[in-house]
Amino acid sequence: MSYAIYPSLADQTVVVTGGGSGIGAAIVEAFARQGARVFFLDIAEADSHALAESLSDCAHRPVFHRCDLRDTDAIERVFGAIYAEAGAIDVLVNNAANDDRHPFGTITPAYWDERIAVNLRHQFFCAQHAAAGMKRAGKGVILNLGSISWHLALPSLSIYMTAKAGIEGLTRALARELGASGIRVNAIIPGAVRTPRQMKLWQSPESEAKLVADQCLPERVEPEHVARMALFLASDDGSRCSGREYFVDAGWYGASS
Repeated sequence: MSYAIYPSLADQTVVVTGGGSGIGAAIVEAFARQGARVFFLDIAEADSHALAESLSDCAHRPVFHRCDLRDTDAIERVFGAIYAEAGAIDVLVNNAANDDRHPFGTITPAYWDERIAVNLRHQFFCAQHAAAGMKRAGKGVILNLGSISWHLALPSLSIYMTAKAGIEGLTRALARELGASGIRVNAIIPGAVRTPRQMKLWQSPESEAKLVADQCLPERVEPEHVARMALFLASDDGSRCSGREYFVDAGWYGASS
């Protein structure tokens, strides 16, 4: 396939959370290939260093910062370091999440708090730090990664789906709060993306065939498809897009007849 080049993304400073693997790594690579200066946060050090090395031929080699996003003090330190190095943040992609399954009856208050911290809370505080500089510049883009899961009411994901539903509410709230400062905020809603992690969940030919049959398009969604949506929304081409949800799910509406 031939993909678009967005001149407006060249030399832009982009921060991607959870950028070391899966969808996040595809987003890091997509922005780096557009000539952006990419900083990405993760706790998976080996994967992250390998990704940065693989993109050393880009105009700006991506920079990895280890950060446990459950720790709001760590978030503050990392964003301070990025501002010190780059001077500004033009685009924030709130990608980090974890969809570990959790049976309803086993959930404790402590597990609830930890899952919300992993999947929702950090998006707000990363946006808060990024928006501070964007307000000074009078422009910026924040992209929050949601999930198709709660739209389909999938099982054993009650906290994850609560968080992902909250991300869509957060997106609209931030779009209203920050729009007067020229900051656009949107949500990207991936479907069943074929990452190594997800393939462990859909490991049988029968289950994967069922998944594809439930989509309008009988093709698997790859991480690069999500990344391409992020590029468009972050670029000047998406300059009038804000406060909305953009699905990259091949039209996955649930059980086929």
